[in-house]
Amino acid sequence: MSSGTAKPASSGSDSDPYTAVDQRKRKRMESNRESARRSRMRKQQHLGELMGQMAQTKDENTRIAMQINALEQQFSKIDSENSVLTAQVVELTDRLQSLNSVLRFVEEFSGMALDIPDLPDPLLRPWQLPCPSQLITASANIFQC
Repeated sequence: MSSGTAKPASSGSDSDPYTAVDQRKRKRMESNRESARRSRMRKQQHLGELMGQMAQTKDENTRIAMQINALEQQFSKIDSENSVLTAQVVELTDRLQSLNSVLRFVEEFSGMALDIPDLPDPLLRPWQLPCPSQLITASANIFQC
């Protein structure tokens, strides 16, 4: 009448093999649930840490982008000043060459010996400019915003 898979009636003792299997199964399920809960908590904590790192990285990127923008503006300003100064050097060199040619004409016409130095091209050989060297000092805070 009963098959081999039916459970015998429990007498309330732990010696019953089915009761012991059920208890082990329940303990394993509880342990698995607890392990899964801890795993979810670790994943959630890790996600929170990653979100914090992402926020920090975004802030740092914003700060760096602002520094780059400020440096680009500073470079643009210095580059335009350099262009103006280069044009002034060319203009002044042309004026000086014109004055030297007038002096040569006067020297030739008057017969007086004048000391007229030859001018090097300042754009091709700036290290040979006929002016005293001046010390150029750099400040470390030039690039700070």
